[in-house]
Amino acid sequence: MTVRTGPLASGGKQMDDALRLFLKERNSTIAGRKVELISIDTAGTPAIAKSKAQELVEKHKVHAIIGPLAAFEALALDDYIRKSETPIISPSAAADDMTQRKPNPWFVRAVASSSQQSHPLGEYAAKTLNYRRVAIIGDDLAYGHEVAAGFQRTFEDNGGMVVQKLWPPLNAPDYGNYIGQLTQNVDAVYAVFAGANGVKFMKQYNEYGLKGKIPVLGAMTTVDEGNFKSTGDEALGVISSGWYAASLNNPANRAYADGMLRTYQQEPGYYATGAYGAALMLEAAMVAVKGRVEDKAAFMQALRNVQVTTDPRGKVNLDALGNPVLDIHIRRLEKRDGKLVNTVIKTYPAVSQFWTYKTAEFLANPVYSRDFPVAKNLGK
Repeated sequence: MTVRTGPLASGGKQMDDALRLFLKERNSTIAGRKVELISIDTAGTPAIAKSKAQELVEKHKVHAIIGPLAAFEALALDDYIRKSETPIISPSAAADDMTQRKPNPWFVRAVASSSQQSHPLGEYAAKTLNYRRVAIIGDDLAYGHEVAAGFQRTFEDNGGMVVQKLWPPLNAPDYGNYIGQLTQNVDAVYAVFAGANGVKFMKQYNEYGLKGKIPVLGAMTTVDEGNFKSTGDEALGVISSGWYAASLNNPANRAYADGMLRTYQQEPGYYATGAYGAALMLEAAMVAVKGRVEDKAAFMQALRNVQVTTDPRGKVNLDALGNPVLDIHIRRLEKRDGKLVNTVIKTYPAVSQFWTYKTAEFLANPVYSRDFPVAKNLGK
């Protein structure tokens, strides 16, 4: 389940590309079974995502779904997946609660939850960069809210203050009005954008003369390698956090990144690597059940117990709620040999979706949102 139209379409294409590369590498055969890929466009719309999921299960009789792309789409089809008992692997949709307070027994995730990627950056900004005042701007959707909230919590736990939050709509044609509202009395702006919106924001941030004046911190998707074809020098220096960087120097990643570059002339980023990681999980589970995917209960149990040692990101295993425990990297966007590179400057190993908080205490709080954690320092 991918997206081919709207601001998330660039990520959708990367998902599709990575899955086709994965199957090409295996001659479309996993655990002795021929695998057919049916790729459908949800248009980034929750209602369409739900109807397309029904079509995949009831018309095409699929044994598993990889997708959808966005958190708000995954939330829309949650009930149907439970009812139809269809194994689903999320390659990008990171809605926290799907592996926290409302875990779906048929849902596992190949990527970090929304806030899992931003908890380390909040601590890093306060303790290493010594930032004290930060403004947040991001897409006005669940992903943007949760990523920003994770950053805010650990940043403020370590002495920082989030003094402003701005939420442009996902389809905003122009960020000028919002950039003009950004307060100047901050140490940095934390920008949380998905798809092509990160590229658009950084271009306009430069055009409004703020580059070089106020540093930008970013979510993984704000400076995604998958968008480097359309990213210019305006994004150089952005420090971001994420569960992957195309520059990771291990054999599995070199083979994967080279394959993506050779086949699609594109560095892999968030959406491609999430899809490739989801396919690796699918493969490991299919091997575990010896290809007998018709036994849905056994197949799902294998997915929940999956351990992947050949993932480009390193070892991947899931917690009890179906969410991976992953290394989270602090990255700085640099230029090497004329190419943009997210260089890893620090790695937080084996990060849980609950960061360093006690699980029960974390889950006793509301899910992260526009309103939680409460922003006590706005306007100061």
